[in-house]
Amino acid sequence: MIKYFKGTLALIIVALTPVKAQESVSNGPMSAIDWLSDTVVVPPSSGLGSEGLIGDSVTTEAIETAPLETLAIDGVGLLPSRVTGLPPDFWGPTSVKDLVTLIGDLRLDLPGPARELLFQILLAELDPPVDAGPDHALFLARIDALLRFGALEQAQALLERAGPTDASLFRRWFDVSLLSGNEDRACAVMRAAPDVAPTFSARIFCLARGNDWSAAALSLDTARALGVLSEEDDILLARFLDPELFEGQPMAPLPSPLTPLSYRMLVALGEAPSTTTLPIAFAHAALEPVTGWKARLEAAERLVRTGGLAPTQLFALYTERRAAASGGLWERVSSVQAVDAALLGGDDEALWEALPRAARELDGGRLFEAFAQHYGPRLAERPVPKTQAQLRDRAVLLSSAAETAAQSVKDPYLAAIAQGLPPVGGPDDALHSAIASAFQPSGGAVPDTFEALIAQGRLGETVLRSLALLNAINPDPGDVEAALSILRRLGFESSARATALSLLLANGEE
Repeated sequence: MIKYFKGTLALIIVALTPVKAQESVSNGPMSAIDWLSDTVVVPPSSGLGSEGLIGDSVTTEAIETAPLETLAIDGVGLLPSRVTGLPPDFWGPTSVKDLVTLIGDLRLDLPGPARELLFQILLAELDPPVDAGPDHALFLARIDALLRFGALEQAQALLERAGPTDASLFRRWFDVSLLSGNEDRACAVMRAAPDVAPTFSARIFCLARGNDWSAAALSLDTARALGVLSEEDDILLARFLDPELFEGQPMAPLPSPLTPLSYRMLVALGEAPSTTTLPIAFAHAALEPVTGWKARLEAAERLVRTGGLAPTQLFALYTERRAAASGGLWERVSSVQAVDAALLGGDDEALWEALPRAARELDGGRLFEAFAQHYGPRLAERPVPKTQAQLRDRAVLLSSAAETAAQSVKDPYLAAIAQGLPPVGGPDDALHSAIASAFQPSGGAVPDTFEALIAQGRLGETVLRSLALLNAINPDPGDVEAALSILRRLGFESSARATALSLLLANGEE
């Protein structure tokens, strides 16, 4: 009885909070991610935090974070300078506004090695920009970029390093937790975070997850009275709380955009849409063990293409069980399984017989580079017949074994790039010529605008603008020469080599 009174009193207090304060997050800049759940609001000026708003049935849990001392949130990172090699003043005099724009404009189809360099920068611990403010706009831009690429694990780790007690940070952490299948922990931490207060939708969801159904229903009635829910959210919450009441009725239109909070409720109702039509970050929700194998495979393939999932996880899924059918996805599965079995069994004849089919199927799915990253080092150790040497070299050069195995690569042009040497020969086309120019001892042509940025100490801006020149699908040769030349000039030699090889080999065009 006492618990019920406490929860009811809290809900009455919330009902007296100005409606405007309940409608949106008012802390920090607007996000470039339009599918974030509206889960938290700035606590009212009365000083009443979120204490008591979730209900006593939810167990509290704190996020463990490392002390930041005087480091501003814009400078928070997971990778220190001794790991990345980036100087602490990497951002130089470039403004936060310019950096936010550059990060937000980067394309999802970056070549794999260029994307890896971007992730390293996004996760780096660096001095904040000169004009960093309390809205930590650069940190939010870094998180949102990781979310756009589907890199939820990295985004979650970065948020927990900073400590998501601010509304704009917590909002993202909460959604990452929902998409990762950790909704109970998210609700527990929401109660434990003193500096954030949940919106009605998040409160109702968490009350229900804590089995406090009566308080959840009362909160829904309060939200209706205040008029703070859209019609779609109202119907979805009602169905979530009492699905039997709607049994036999057609599904109502989905909220638009569909948020992780709405998606998690639809999962509970057994009515979640396929993640294939949703933003890439939602694909993580389809990786849960309760999901069918085909849906997990499709989600993993999507994520690997954008760097949101390590190739190792995809190929573990590929070899989980026998292919259920033929064609499309199942051809990729069975062809990879043939290569994997041959490698495990040490059957070189079967290996080189299976490799061409695997390459053909994975090229069709834009996944050969991921295959090379996973299997390339092992292929480099096997004796190869002359008939398969070119294909084996392609896989090896797209892997971490590229430089060490370069001496055995038959193509002198590709072998030179893998070692950072001036390439000779190669096809007579614009892309090969541009890459060859970038790897000359004097370096390729660096546009005057980039020379000016380097002279001003705007290293971070220079790297981001060079990455923006790269396009993995139809690269412009002049842009490729400039980007590779800039990366080499600034000391990103391994990234330049791997990017050049990726542009030449990832799509099977060499």
